[in-house]
Order: sequence, then C-alpha cells, then structure tokens
Amino acid sequence: MLKPLHLLTLKAVVHSGSFAIAARDLGYTASAISQQISALEKETGLVLFEREAHGIRPTAAAQRLVDLGDRVLAALDDLDHQVQELATGVTGRLRLGSFPTAGVRLVPSALSAFVENHPRAQIQLEEGEPEELVAALGDGDLDVALVYEYGLIPHLWPEGLTHHRLVKEDLVLLRARDSGLSAHLPHLSRARWITSREGTAGARSVVRLCAAAGFEAAVAFRSNNYDVVRELVSAGLGVAVVPALGHAPSDTIEATRLAQRSAHRTVMALHRSENSNPLLATMLDSLRQAVPADEPFLHLAEPT
Repeated sequence: MLKPLHLLTLKAVVHSGSFAIAARDLGYTASAISQQISALEKETGLVLFEREAHGIRPTAAAQRLVDLGDRVLAALDDLDHQVQELATGVTGRLRLGSFPTAGVRLVPSALSAFVENHPRAQIQLEEGEPEELVAALGDGDLDVALVYEYGLIPHLWPEGLTHHRLVKEDLVLLRARDSGLSAHLPHLSRARWITSREGTAGARSVVRLCAAAGFEAAVAFRSNNYDVVRELVSAGLGVAVVPALGHAPSDTIEATRLAQRSAHRTVMALHRSENSNPLLATMLDSLRQAVPADEPFLHLAEPT
C-alpha cells in the first residue's frame, strides 16, 4: 500500500525540481528524500525521475502520480480535520436517556443549551424508567441517563457508573383546594389516595410515609402520569404526594411541602465511568443549568 508520506515527498520534489530543495522544505536530508523516492519507485514499479548530469527530470508517470496523489492527500487532510472535530466534540453523537418527568421539565432546556454549544453534533433522546435506562447504559446504548432516587427508597447503582446529583425535589402533598382536608399526614388516614403504579418507587415511598404517620394509605387510583394525578386531585377524588418536578401550580389544587426529613427525591445523571465521549462534559453542564431557579419545592443538589 502506498504511503501518504511518499506521495507528499514526490509532490514536493516534482514541484521544486530538486531533492535538495524538497528536503529543505520538508525538513529532511537530501539522502532521506532520495530513499523515499526509491521506495516509492519500488512500490509502484514506476520510473519517476530521469537522472541528468545537472539535476533530475520528472517522468510522465511521476506527473500522473502527483495528480492522483493530490486527491488522496486532500481526502486524508479532510479526514484528519474531521477526526480533530470529533475528538474535540465539534461533531460527534451523544445519546441521552430520561424518565418522563425530567423529559418535560429539564431536558428541553438542556438540549437547547447543548445544541447552541455544539450545533453540528448529533443528539439522540430516549425515554424510559430508571431501571430501563440503567440497563441501556450498561449495554452501551446510552451515554447519559437521568434517573431518580427517593429518600425513603435508597438505590444501589451498578458498579462502573458515575453519578452526578442535579436537583433535590421536595415531596409535595396535593389536595383539592376546597376539600377541607388537613395538610398533615397523620390527619389523612381516612382520605382516599392517588399514587403511581403499585411497586414503583413513588408508590412505595407513599406507603412508607403514611406508615411513619401511623396508618396504611387507602389507594383508590393509580397513574404514572402526573398530569392525570393532578386532575384526579383537582376533581376531589383523593390526595396525592408527588415530587416537585411532577407539580404544576393550579388554582384548584393546594400544594404543601411535606416536612419529614426523608420526604424528597433526588434527580441525578448517570454515565459509564470509562465513557470518553468529548460531548459528555457539555451535556452534564447543560443539565445542571437546566434546573429551574427560584421554584419553591426545588433545590440544587450538592455536587458529588
């Protein structure tokens, strides 16, 4: 296979008409230039220069090989440029996974900032629950995954993953504004409850909160869609506890932060510890900046 260095040397010798001048321009000795040309002639089986008493003369084959080599050298130069852009994150691809609530409240703003910084990079977004996203990280199908952890439901993440805490959410008690129900959990033992699906971290957290308050919650309705949960509460069909990202101010709903120390949820970004994607740092910064400011039930999480 022809070596790009030999093609570059041939071009310099043909254009200068001298081994010595080409050596000076390329930073080699004349002997090294002569050896490269000899190697190229042996590789191609072509006679590239006619040796004359006072210099050299390129053959027609040499001229043609320079023309053909220009295309190769230009393609290699373009490849080198693209590799540099890929290595520095100018181009490239990043795959982000998010659970639905963060997909509504955090991801759009983060993606907007990311695209502004890397307009030529490709970004892919996948949605799923934390267990699905963590599995995708392990399989190499995602670069970053947004997940959560309830204060009462600690989670042990797989080895080999690095986590960055982004936001700490208060857990918020929702009641219909005209319900007359108390804002204190111990006084809600007879209320109907609305939670996420049975077995989810959110539902298990409510069970433990109510148990600590001295009763078992009577769950009447279940939905993993916080819009549905809020509408059910607004219709007076029960009370609910939702994380801050799942709450939206409403004239028909009264929201109260739960005072229990463990009544919170932490949102974090996970990635494989060995992930060397140059776009990763920008995405993490964009996610941190996407946390809404000055919202009563949201707090920037302490960095890890």
